[in-house]
Amino acid sequence: MNDYEISIEKGREVVRKEAETILSLESHINEQFAKAVELIANCTGRVIISGMGKSGIIGRKIAGTFTSTGTAAIFLHPAEGVHGDIGIVHKDDVVICISKSGDTNELFQIVPILEKLGVPIISITGNIRSRLAERSDIALDASVKEEACADSLAPTSSTTAALVMGDALAVALLEKRSFKPEDFALLHPGGNIGKNLTMKIDEIMFTGDKIPIVSENDVLEKVIFEITSKRFGSTCIVDDRKKLVGIITDGDLRRLMEKTKDIWNIRAKDIMTKGPKTVEVGINASDALKVMTDYSIMQVIIVNGENNPKGIIHLHDILEAGIL
Repeated sequence: MNDYEISIEKGREVVRKEAETILSLESHINEQFAKAVELIANCTGRVIISGMGKSGIIGRKIAGTFTSTGTAAIFLHPAEGVHGDIGIVHKDDVVICISKSGDTNELFQIVPILEKLGVPIISITGNIRSRLAERSDIALDASVKEEACADSLAPTSSTTAALVMGDALAVALLEKRSFKPEDFALLHPGGNIGKNLTMKIDEIMFTGDKIPIVSENDVLEKVIFEITSKRFGSTCIVDDRKKLVGIITDGDLRRLMEKTKDIWNIRAKDIMTKGPKTVEVGINASDALKVMTDYSIMQVIIVNGENNPKGIIHLHDILEAGIL
């Protein structure tokens, strides 16, 4: 094999080994795991997560996942812990210690302090018979058959196992607490996830004089003026009660002019498309986007319960607002 082929094969081998690690971890989700979920769910304080080196990096990620899914969590570096940072731990907290060997010296410097505080300890370890597992209230087995690298030198499969165990805890807690999409959005107001879940079409739609509207009896000259003076490439058509009855797009005008040159006596109702696709005021912007993509339309009219046009939005405006 050439160098490219060797690299490809090695990459695939790593993926296979780590995938096998994750699959084998399923059998480690047992009564101890369920007890850990109960302990954290009943915690009136925070979840303090600690680990050294690569385990610490995984701990930070798990803490982030917990926090973003409604479980208050914070990472504590064990070496910093013995130099004062252990003060963030309160008796109402739960501590999760992560260590592949279960014999990390820096962790064992804070374990006695945690025991004195009476804080329950959950360990995620690759050695269920280790000192850390023995001194934990609950020990979660994240052991692996082998690392994905040659001679099992670098933490690879083991850190993946610890990360997945943390994710499993977070999702189990999410389900136990009936954490809803609205709750998730509340914690993510600045990102696209939050916008997709919470932004209403009312917040970004164009209203009032910016809505292109003509009467069904208006002549084509006024229709053309309304379409060109506004920027949506279309206009709403309403009846004498201001209810939406149709839509005319610039494409409709082009097709009309291909068929006839005698256009000036034509009225809006003669060429409008009846019953245009609409969405109601108050709908999520993401749902409005889905309507537009499902029906391959570039703009959508927003109506109230009486079918009066209250707004209009173009596809580009929704995308610019960060809705995906």
